[in-house]
Amino acid sequence: MGIIFLLIVGAAAGFLATRIMRVEADILTTVALGVFGALIGGLLIRILLTITGALAGLVGAVLGAMALIWAYQTYIGRR
Repeated sequence: MGIIFLLIVGAAAGFLATRIMRVEADILTTVALGVFGALIGGLLIRILLTITGALAGLVGAVLGAMALIWAYQTYIGRR
């Protein structure tokens, strides 16, 4: 079932991509472009989500530390 689903999604993705880019291709080429494009695109999205997820974690950690420093300086540090 997984291979059939991949072929259906690949055919749809290839069809949409060839129409958007105004490329004339036969059915086999359209499906192949869609399947391989989905694999490459999925890999790139996973890499980007991993990088941005780690970066978001770092940004959150820095903001949290800044909030604690501010609270410490405001309420405890200046006695």
